[in-house]
Amino acid sequence: MRQVTNTIVMIRPVQFRMNEQTAVNNYYQENPGIIAEKANVKAQQEFDQFVASLKKVGVQVIVIDDDPKNDTPDSIFPNNWVSFHENGDVGLYPMFAVNRRKERKPEVLNQIEATGFEIKNIVDYTSAEDEELFLEGTGSIVLDRTNRKAYCALSARADEGLFIEFCEDFEYTPVVFIAYQTVGKKRLPIYHTNVMMGIGETFAVVCLECIDDKKERKNLIDHLKKDGKDIIAITEDQVNNFAGNMLQVVGSGDKRYLVMSSAAFRSLSKDQITKIEKHCAILHSDLNTIETLGGGSARCMMAEVFLPKK
Repeated sequence: MRQVTNTIVMIRPVQFRMNEQTAVNNYYQENPGIIAEKANVKAQQEFDQFVASLKKVGVQVIVIDDDPKNDTPDSIFPNNWVSFHENGDVGLYPMFAVNRRKERKPEVLNQIEATGFEIKNIVDYTSAEDEELFLEGTGSIVLDRTNRKAYCALSARADEGLFIEFCEDFEYTPVVFIAYQTVGKKRLPIYHTNVMMGIGETFAVVCLECIDDKKERKNLIDHLKKDGKDIIAITEDQVNNFAGNMLQVVGSGDKRYLVMSSAAFRSLSKDQITKIEKHCAILHSDLNTIETLGGGSARCMMAEVFLPKK
């Protein structure tokens, strides 16, 4: 099983703004008072530059334009509603925010098939929304595809029962914990696992200090070490700069890149950069507007495609 892919899907925004429905438990969102039209223009500029950077190094990017008829301010983050797997399975996931549920569109899957990929089976968890249970794709679940392990920080957007069901369906070993961030003087759950950790082929970038329970922290470390991952620890302050929201991809010549935002890159120490560059090159792009208003970053914008070719 491959851990990294050369092909990703990205959704170009048409109505990007701060989503009031997600802000209730995404504490990374800020509202600096940018009016919606300006926010969308800036987000499109950042998106286009990001896509250009990826294509320049040979990553295959399937860009799909969002439909303006849907009020979907967060459509730029497709990895929360869909995942694509090597056996031809596609996962569809239940979303916490009502207005994010409109992001799940068959047209997106049709366009991916039109580029030559085969979808054999759809595993649909979306009926869990009726019970107010949520599991937001590879935002909630960080996959070690090669070692068949799935990491999940439980939160309002990551239900343990649904996560276990996913692991049974897709044949992954579950690794469960709660990751916290300090908001005011309170320790509150981080809304998505992929904000505080990312797994590459030979390494893992993870904020261990977010996991307050010592047993849970040790269990996570043990799993990563057992699978031979070089653990690159980041701080909670770096998580606030989206340093956990990274994704390893394959460019031309089979070269590996760890993709992140410029804010994430600037927050890293020289030592951390050196450690990452032992494993792969770094690619970063300015995503300031998207991060500030959307509360998500580079990894959230990329839905990896592992599907077989037709």
